[in-house]
Amino acid sequence: MINTAIKHIRRAPYQALTAILIMTITFFVATLMIVIAYASSTTLKYYETKPQLIAYFKRDFKAEDVALVKSKLEADSRVENVRFVSQDEALEIYKQLEVNNPQVTEFVSSKILPPSYEFSAKDLNFTQDLINEIEELPSIEEVRFTASLGGKENLKEVVSRLTSISKNIRVGGAVTLTILLLSSLLVLLVIIGMRISTRRDEIEILQLIGATPGFIRGPFILEGVFYAVVGALLGWLLALLTTVYLSPSLVRFFQTVPFLPRDILALLSLFGIILAGEVLLAIILGTAGSFVAIKRYLKI
Repeated sequence: MINTAIKHIRRAPYQALTAILIMTITFFVATLMIVIAYASSTTLKYYETKPQLIAYFKRDFKAEDVALVKSKLEADSRVENVRFVSQDEALEIYKQLEVNNPQVTEFVSSKILPPSYEFSAKDLNFTQDLINEIEELPSIEEVRFTASLGGKENLKEVVSRLTSISKNIRVGGAVTLTILLLSSLLVLLVIIGMRISTRRDEIEILQLIGATPGFIRGPFILEGVFYAVVGALLGWLLALLTTVYLSPSLVRFFQTVPFLPRDILALLSLFGIILAGEVLLAIILGTAGSFVAIKRYLKI
């Protein structure tokens, strides 16, 4: 059956190249979609877990107030990454922000700047409740977002924007991938159907001498699997090379946001998992397309 499948491919190389090209495009786009979905999820997770809330103490705070707020934050299961910012640290942060205005910073001392606690919400949907609860503490003046997320009045917009981007990427990728897979399946059906029609007499002779349906289907199924697997390998390789080529520019753009693994081994591990899934999908796609085409002919 393997030898017969190889002969089929050699006798019509242009049809084989067409099938492989369609499969390559399908799996190239599929790999990129998976990588983009992974990057969007990682980016969303980064913004969900980075310190994004700052609780400022009142001017007349006491040492026990600091300990009380710390214990409340650390005991809350919705909170993580708790960090205390002293008045001296707050002054250093202020000087860095006003580095272009040294005359202004000369008149600012650490005593007029309030200490604060920076902390993260494990889920952005917890932030509004946390703000309300922390602001009720008598020693807290107010709770603010970090500059990257905007003010409290934008909370719903921030949560909606960050979550909808990831959702839209997944939905759009799934729709695009479904269309490409259906197109690849139809192309495979057409090509295998043409193979079968050109060997109509050969198949009839095999049926007359008692060949089993499995023996007749075998070469065509192997041919379909070959097209799909080769296309998956080529598409995956092109997507890997594209990602590696664009990585330096993407790293400069996203800066500290870990949208993709920075370590080459971790990146290859991610692509290795994708490859394993795509090869399995290719085998299923090639087998199904070939089986449907030959089964339809045998019924006729």
